[in-house]
Parts: sequence; structure tokens; C-alpha cells
Amino acid sequence: MEKICVIGLGYIGLPTSIMFAKHGFQVHGMDVNETVIDKLQKQQLHIEEPGLQEALDEVVAAGKLTFSTAPIEADVFIIAVPSPITKEKTANLDYVRAGTESIVPFVKNGNLVILESTVPPRTVEDVMMPVLEKTGLDLHEDIYIAHSPERVIPGKIFQELEENDRIVGGINQKSSELTRKLYKSFVKGEIHLTDATTAEMVKVIENTYRDVNIAFANELAKISEKIGVNAWEAIKLANYHPRVNIHQPGPGVGGHCIAVDPWFLAELQPTIANMITLARNTNDDMPAYTVDRIAAIAEEHNLIRPKVALLGLSFKGNVDDMRESPSLTIMEHLNKKKIDYNVFDPYIKDIRVPNQVLTLDEVTKDADIIVILTDHKVFKTYEPSDIKQNMRANIVFDTKNCIGEQAWREAGFDYIRLGDAKNR
Repeated sequence: MEKICVIGLGYIGLPTSIMFAKHGFQVHGMDVNETVIDKLQKQQLHIEEPGLQEALDEVVAAGKLTFSTAPIEADVFIIAVPSPITKEKTANLDYVRAGTESIVPFVKNGNLVILESTVPPRTVEDVMMPVLEKTGLDLHEDIYIAHSPERVIPGKIFQELEENDRIVGGINQKSSELTRKLYKSFVKGEIHLTDATTAEMVKVIENTYRDVNIAFANELAKISEKIGVNAWEAIKLANYHPRVNIHQPGPGVGGHCIAVDPWFLAELQPTIANMITLARNTNDDMPAYTVDRIAAIAEEHNLIRPKVALLGLSFKGNVDDMRESPSLTIMEHLNKKKIDYNVFDPYIKDIRVPNQVLTLDEVTKDADIIVILTDHKVFKTYEPSDIKQNMRANIVFDTKNCIGEQAWREAGFDYIRLGDAKNR
């Protein structure tokens, strides 16, 4: 199996294509977005990831990676397309279905088809396999089918593709073994074999665990504000216990996985997934809670028409990924409350949303309250005394506990932290 066709060239599909190409495979990347393909054919990126440009240049120059808007014949087909949720909080599997449909004319006897997208359990059996039956091949004898979900985070994709353990679930043992052999070409971690539905469940479990844990931390933050406790300090001390690992609170949960995947389980078993649904709703409510805190801070400081400077658009620190970012929902709630604001993210170089500016000076000019929404490391390097000169009032609301409280206080700011009653 030397020739691979990857369907979907987003945050997972493109790095995965490059990784296989770097390890000797002939790879063809396909995406229906013509703009994406046009840029990649010119060796231009549509996403940011450390080391991605250099790696792309290397494999294209070596003739190991090509791109187009259509699949081609290959030995292996990897489907790495989005699996978002609808407004009704149900899984939208149209991309998975369409991606599978696109390869039907090209699949032949002996091929391996792998789904990498994070999906509800039974998607391989109930969605992909009925489509692949259109090939006319025996799905248990002629071709091999497996699910091997990605387990990486933006900012460390190449590192984690290699180092993390990987889950492989085939529809039969041969499918699992062929998939393991393929990924073993670059995976240094252990590759664990199971069946396809269990593999789907594993990935959803991992992200749901994190979502429930964050919801617990967010409840602790709210309780702490009511009873006079610094939740960050309390969580840090609790985590010294050898069997406790509480996550951190914040203004909400974003990203293509944690904010989405728990709904897959809630959709499948709505009468059972009570804790999962409660946790998801708790985290979904944090942007509104954050805006209520901003309004309360303005009232406490007698600001009649406050102007807010939002720092951070991406859903996590040190990346440009805005998918499901709580910052976007916070902006919606600020609009509803008619609170004036601008937003700035140093990792996002172009205008993508209303009220976005491209410099720190622009976002803080005549602002009353700075609100830290993303824990970018660069925020720690900002000089608060310089920022103060640009502002109208001097308040900073840190929802991520990521800037130096002492330095901002010494510069004359009223520093307020989410989940910390001690500095209110």
C-alpha cells in the first residue's frame, strides 16, 4: 500500500497528508474547496500550524504530495472531513457521507478505507458502509474498512501525530491489522486495536471527559465567587492530591472536538446522558455568564457606557483556530446588551468578524475594561503601563488567569479574575 488519497485538507487532513508523504508514501490530497486547493497548489497555507509550511514545501518539492478537487485511484483512502453539530445539537454527517460517496468510483479490490473524523458511534457501520456497498465489492472480503480517530491539538499536531498512542478499529481483524501497519510508518506511540464502533466511542469519551471536567471547574468558579474563595488557588491545591485532576475554568469551551462531541452521545441516548447534557449546557452558558460579569464590573465602577477591549478570538492559546470559540458567543451577548467593544487577536492577521481590529493599540484605545478571553503567551509580555496610557479607565478582567496580577496592579489597573472572589 504505497499510494494514499486523503479526503479533506483541514486542520487534520493536511498535516496527515504531509506526514505520510514525509514517510515515503505517494499522497494525493483532495478538498471540495477550490480556494484551498488553489492555495495549496501554490504552496500557500490556509491554516496555521508550527512547521507546516516547511513540511509542505519539502514534500511538494520531493513530488510526494499533490492536490486537486477530486479523488484519484489509490491503495488507501483516508476521510478526514468535518463532523459538526446542527443548531438542534445533532450530528451533521453530510460531510462524512459526501466524502465516502466521492471515493466510490475509485475504490477497488484490496483497498483500505479509513475514517479519521470524530463521529458518533456506529457511523462507520450505519453511514459509511451502506455508501461503500455501491462499489459492488464485498465489504468483508474485498476491501478493508477502519476508524482511526485523530488525537492531536492545534499547535502540536506534528509532534502528537508521531508521539501519541493511536486507536484503530476495523470492521474485522484484517482491517485493523492493515490500518495499524499503515500508521506504524510514523507513529511512535502504541497502536491499540479494537472494533470500529468502540474506536468511535473512545474518541467521543475522551472529549466528553474533558468537557465534564471543565464544567465542574466552571461550577467551582461560580461557587467560589459567591463564598469568597479563589477557585484557581483551590483547584491548584486540590490537584496536589494524587488521584485528583481538575481542569481549569474559563469563559466557555471551544474547538472542533470538546464543544461538539459530547452532543453525539446525548443525541444517541438522550434519556441516559443526563450528566453529559448538563455539563455541555453548563459550558455553553459560560459566555453569557462572562458578559454578565462584564456588565456587573462596569456597574461597580460606575461606567455608564463602557467600552470593552476583548483580547483573544481563537478557542485556545497560541493558535489561530476560531472553531466554536466562546469569544464569538461572548460578542453576540455583548451585542444584545448593547455594550460597545472591539476585539483583537495577535494570531489572526486578517479581519474575520465585526468589531475586529488588528493591533493592540486599536483595541485598547479609549477602552474602560480589558477582557482576556484566550491564554495566548504573548499577552503575558504586554507592558500594562504602556497600555494604561491608551485607555479611558483602568480595569482588566482575566477569564483565563494568564497574565501577571501583580504587574497589572502595580501599573494602576483594577485586576479582576474569573472565579476569584478575593480580588472583587
